[in-house]
Amino acid sequence: MHGFKYGNYNLLTIPANTVKVDIYISGDCAQKTGAQTVQAINMDFDRIYERKNTDSVKYNFACGNGVPQDALPMWVADMDFKSPDCVAQAIKARAEHGIFGYSAPSKDYFVCVADWFAKRHSWAANPDKFLITAGVVSAISAIVCAMTKEGDTVIICQPVYYPFAETVRSNSRILVVSELINDGGYYTIDFEDFERKIIQHGVKLFILCNPHNPVGRVWTKEELDRLGSICLRHGVFVISDEIHLDFTFGCRHTAFAAVRKEFEDICAVCTAPTKTFNLAGLHISNIYIADDSVRGLVSAELAKRGCGNPNIMGIVACRAAYERGGEWLDELLAYLKGNIEFAKRYVDENLPEISLLEPQGTYLLWLDMRKLGFDDASLSSFMLNEAKLWLDDGYIFGDGGSGFERMNIACPRTTLKSALERLKSAVCKLRKK
Repeated sequence: MHGFKYGNYNLLTIPANTVKVDIYISGDCAQKTGAQTVQAINMDFDRIYERKNTDSVKYNFACGNGVPQDALPMWVADMDFKSPDCVAQAIKARAEHGIFGYSAPSKDYFVCVADWFAKRHSWAANPDKFLITAGVVSAISAIVCAMTKEGDTVIICQPVYYPFAETVRSNSRILVVSELINDGGYYTIDFEDFERKIIQHGVKLFILCNPHNPVGRVWTKEELDRLGSICLRHGVFVISDEIHLDFTFGCRHTAFAAVRKEFEDICAVCTAPTKTFNLAGLHISNIYIADDSVRGLVSAELAKRGCGNPNIMGIVACRAAYERGGEWLDELLAYLKGNIEFAKRYVDENLPEISLLEPQGTYLLWLDMRKLGFDDASLSSFMLNEAKLWLDDGYIFGDGGSGFERMNIACPRTTLKSALERLKSAVCKLRKK
């Protein structure tokens, strides 16, 4: 194997009379050699992989979390699918070089990132306006500290990804909550309440989730325009967490920064390939901040925290995925849509006590279990000890999540079927009591 070069590729030497495969590092498609060539893109989403004893947070830490060993883990948002083969090939090729010193992304890296958003989401992001960080949650924390001071107020719309509230509180900011409106399982923003609380509490910053985790809404351009207009009117900076932007079903994701030029100047858009291509352990995210002074403040805050050089394998993986992972993602989206439809049909036919809110985005189901009549602690115990399912309890996402459970369905369909059968069995026993 030859040495790694940015913007180039190499091929592994393969003996004669064997199937040749593309080995990718970066740049355009690698050359094909030999009479027979296959494209290794790993689309067998039905295949079950053993993940125990791999230091997996999802699978290996049940006891430490008070979870029964036989509970099926469908909680944290990572997928039970292998990343596309182009990612593993790129990492292997880079590993052959054998030197893993301090690294930084080239200009071509950010061009690649911007190209992905332009092609997949019609968002013309300027490649010069990105910061690379180790993760979206840590980036949000840094942005909160860069754009507000201790004692300032930050608003979120719950139920929402629970690290938002934790980040606000842990950085000694004051949390303000505007509850989403649940209209028969369809969530909307209470714009009047949102603006009223901004005025009443002197809110300085808003953390937006789009697509929204856990309720699965993909906010429309009109909704984002109304939100942005309120924030613009009252001088509120917006952090837009768009890590799930590649997972939409029957609708289009709109980047907050792309709605209006004025919004681009008052926001930071947090993106990453980690959810899309199952790369969370590689710690890589790309934060878009158009305003140079704001980007400078955030960059300084990251340096203050000692967050400097990124993970070289994260850089390699992100570029490989964005340049060659599109076909894999298209197949994945079709498979996930099938999982959603299967789960919806199963719940409708077998579990009338439970409502499944079909997501417009993300691979997370939001299950309304309030008709079972449990309080939060009892529902959690029921799921773990009776259904033998390890999900995310809805109450951790805010008061509006009480009585709900979040289920990760990015898994083989047989795993999903097993989970739903466990739930059905537990509910059937409950009916007999």
